[in-house]
Amino acid sequence: MDQRAQDPQMDTQILPVDVNNIGNFIFKDPNRNFLGDWELLLSRGNRDAINLLQAVEQLQTSSVPVAFPTETVYGLGADATRDDAVAGIYKAKQRPADNPLIIHISSLTQLRQLLASPPGLAGASSLGVEHDPIPAIYHSLIPRFWPGPLSILLPLPKKSPLAGSVTGSLSTFAVRMPSSRLALALIHLAGVPIAAPSANTSTRPSTTTAAHVLHDLNGRIKLIVDGGPCLVGVESTVVDGLVNPPVILRPGGLSIDMLRQCSGWEKVELGYRDGAETSSPRAPGMKYKHYSPTARVILVNGQLSVGLLTKYLRGDTKAGIATTTTWRDEDLVTSGTFMTDFATATGSRLRTFKVQKVAAISLSEEAEVDGQTLATLASQPSTNGGHQEDSDSILVTCTDLGDEATSIAQNLFAALRELDLLGMDVIFVEAIDVSKGHAAAAVMNRLRKAAELEIRS
Repeated sequence: MDQRAQDPQMDTQILPVDVNNIGNFIFKDPNRNFLGDWELLLSRGNRDAINLLQAVEQLQTSSVPVAFPTETVYGLGADATRDDAVAGIYKAKQRPADNPLIIHISSLTQLRQLLASPPGLAGASSLGVEHDPIPAIYHSLIPRFWPGPLSILLPLPKKSPLAGSVTGSLSTFAVRMPSSRLALALIHLAGVPIAAPSANTSTRPSTTTAAHVLHDLNGRIKLIVDGGPCLVGVESTVVDGLVNPPVILRPGGLSIDMLRQCSGWEKVELGYRDGAETSSPRAPGMKYKHYSPTARVILVNGQLSVGLLTKYLRGDTKAGIATTTTWRDEDLVTSGTFMTDFATATGSRLRTFKVQKVAAISLSEEAEVDGQTLATLASQPSTNGGHQEDSDSILVTCTDLGDEATSIAQNLFAALRELDLLGMDVIFVEAIDVSKGHAAAAVMNRLRKAAELEIRS
């Protein structure tokens, strides 16, 4: 393996690529659908195309992974058929080897090349292929949700071309077709399926901009393809149709109600818990703590007050607040002093206030997180370090994630990172109702995995 994958002196380069400039997508399907066969006629000599080809060459020849944007989050990609390339992902991310990776494809033809025909699963295809190796249970999902934020679990053939390390020693593998045309172009030109988890250090918030990737992986990888911010903001929904009834293994950009509208999926169930799993993960994102900034995250169901901040800040003095549907920073800081209002590099606005601490309030209910109660957590030192020089006041920095589940999902990871970079000791996030919008369950799943504590006020 190329040991430079973790060399702190490796030069990390950002390659801007505007997908609208790379060339023409030529579809053999009259419906101009990426599910069928298609070609890409590159604009030779164009800087965007040159940058894309540089990333393609890296994927084809190196064991150092390449970061690239999808519609969900930025991925850290490598040739899924080479063990040395896949090992480069685990090394760069510092990811546990038993945490499986999702395979990304650019066409159904490419997927069928990965599959044998397991007895009892293949049959006449509603996708237009006789004796289709893609299990029939997925034939209603694929035309509706691919390309898009859906990953499906498939049986691993006995003689699979996939690298053994990509599955985490499981007998199945997860695969999806992203809707990002830039991601599809990269996979298509590479000519191989691409294994790609989120392009962040393991356990950190996922990355939705090239700048986020650079912050986490600078010096560990060589290339970041910059296609702009991601549109969805949370990872794909992962489903298992190989069991009866089918289950959702990870919530994402598609809701359970959307899946239940498809034939064979009317009784789909939830097959995950929002905390970290203790058993071997059946899909990415199930077993380990994820999405956590350096600051402590507290998920709040209910209203926020200065008393609540005082209670949970302990000896710290810098609080980040991420509002969603009902919180308003004006309600919290009516007695405080306005400090500043500024825009971040990603365009979000942050408002900073200084308020005086008050007597801590009592809360009606308090949840355990990772087996720890508040009493245990209160005895631990602050992760970011205390600011004892002004211990009677709190510096509050507020950011609004939006009031719709889709906008909250888009802004969530960026907000956690921005507040973390500002040195917040604790980040308080307003919980949302999981029934409010198709991305709501995914948002709460990510927040519960990131949170040190979930409380009800």
